[in-house]
Amino acid sequence: MLTRIISGAVGVVLLGVILFFHDTPVLPIAVAAIIAVMLFELLRAVKLHKCIPVFFASEVAGVSVPLIYHLTKTDKALCDYTVAGIQGSPEFYSAKVAEVNSILQFCIYLIAAFVIFVTWLRNHKEIRYEQIFFVLAVMILVPQAMTTMLRIEQYDSENGLFLLVMGLCGAWIADTGAYFTGVAIGKHKLCPEISPKKTIEGLVGGIVTTAAVYTAAFSIYYGFTAQRAAIAFITGAVCAVIGTVGDLSASMVKRQIGFKDYGKIMPGHGGLMDRFDSVLFVLPTFYAFIAVFGVQ
Repeated sequence: MLTRIISGAVGVVLLGVILFFHDTPVLPIAVAAIIAVMLFELLRAVKLHKCIPVFFASEVAGVSVPLIYHLTKTDKALCDYTVAGIQGSPEFYSAKVAEVNSILQFCIYLIAAFVIFVTWLRNHKEIRYEQIFFVLAVMILVPQAMTTMLRIEQYDSENGLFLLVMGLCGAWIADTGAYFTGVAIGKHKLCPEISPKKTIEGLVGGIVTTAAVYTAAFSIYYGFTAQRAAIAFITGAVCAVIGTVGDLSASMVKRQIGFKDYGKIMPGHGGLMDRFDSVLFVLPTFYAFIAVFGVQ
């Protein structure tokens, strides 16, 4: 228990430092590092972490996503600053920057997929199609989901940090609420074969806790209105449900593979996939809600 507490405290401090420098290149670099570790843990789960071509291709493709996204935003801002008032349209040059970087991202993924398939063809007796398509899936899912941290932070230039913290909390508050509710009154198992400790009462507790925290946080930060409170409540509830689906999905993969934890980078907690499994689902959901419904 002491190891778990110390490890968790170190993780919180590191996350705090990253969030403190959220408006600098520290955030995209940190996101890229998290993606690299998560992809390694997932490749290790399907025994392809020692296959150098597959490992290298998936890592390069994954890490490139947050870095190119940050580069796109930086270049667009630079274009707006240097082109405005000189000649041409800043919007035109910004669009061209985004288009070039999108093509670059596409090419990186295309080359990575080509390398993976060629490696599969050369080692078809040792590598099965389930392993290959698992790698291709996580190579897209993990980087895109985690890069949502940058999208959320840059969605609102003045309140990006608050939104990013709330996006991350959407997963972790639900876990905390579900845990304490389950310990107190949990009797009916949710998915006993996948996650024996999760209960239906815990799920409901996590949903209510997240919805209540979101409602209070957004009302305090932006000011209370009935519409904002309602949207925040629904957003929190949906994020809690989606986070549980992500948690159970990651647990199901571990069960079928025969793993207890994805890694050991956080003693007492497991790997980064064990900590960010629900975050993978919650961050895109939270971003969709703030973009479509304007929770803020």
